[in-house]
Amino acid sequence: MDSPFAMFAQCISHIISLITPGNASKLSSTYPAFKSVVDSDSVWEKFLPSDYKKIISISSFSTSSLVTSLSKKKLYFHLCYNPILINNNTMSFALDHESGKKCYMVGARGLSITWGSSPQHWKWLSLPESRFHEVAELKLVWCFEIMARIETKILSSKTNYATYLVFKFVETREGFETRPIEFDVYFEGNDTHKMHSALLDPPANMPQLSLNRRDGWMEIGMGEFFNENGDDGAVICRVCESAPTPKCGIIIEGIELRPKNGR
Repeated sequence: MDSPFAMFAQCISHIISLITPGNASKLSSTYPAFKSVVDSDSVWEKFLPSDYKKIISISSFSTSSLVTSLSKKKLYFHLCYNPILINNNTMSFALDHESGKKCYMVGARGLSITWGSSPQHWKWLSLPESRFHEVAELKLVWCFEIMARIETKILSSKTNYATYLVFKFVETREGFETRPIEFDVYFEGNDTHKMHSALLDPPANMPQLSLNRRDGWMEIGMGEFFNENGDDGAVICRVCESAPTPKCGIIIEGIELRPKNGR
């Protein structure tokens, strides 16, 4: 028979597993008496995605080094702040630190980029500030179009996702300050589209919709969608322009999907 303390610990562990990971972490630091229970593997295992071992196993990292060498709490926060590369290094996976829900970024090599294989139009290079091995720098195109396709079954269910184009400009650029770029996020096969447009590089006297990220890149919101149960097929995230104009001087790192406000 379990001791009264063991039964109490199991009860506390179950209660804690029902709150968010962010609140559990705060509880650990606020109430030291509960720290051993709050930080236990049995609690944090429930905060990790059910398929986290499978995801790590297809990454460029050693499964054993991550899964067996770290406590579940340390593994959780490692995945929050250290995205791992999957799908032959064309996609990254991370966790939202507050909710534990899945975040993905499709890197430039995983995107469909019009004229992306033409050296006259796009240049592929490595940058130390990128999580990916390669990013794409635009040399010159008249047709600017980028698309990501992500299966909803790999995303967290019952989750509002926001999508972002992650990029930066080189010193000499053209075509992004006067002509708006169109963004479209929709389920594949769905004829209902809610497109919107924005200037990526507006003049200083206009609203700046692109935001600086902590990792040295910029991002701009593309759109949102709700992932119910992951059975909606694929979601398409598309960047394009309504009228072809010459453009150059942008570097594309990828398209990111993450829970909106952690939900």
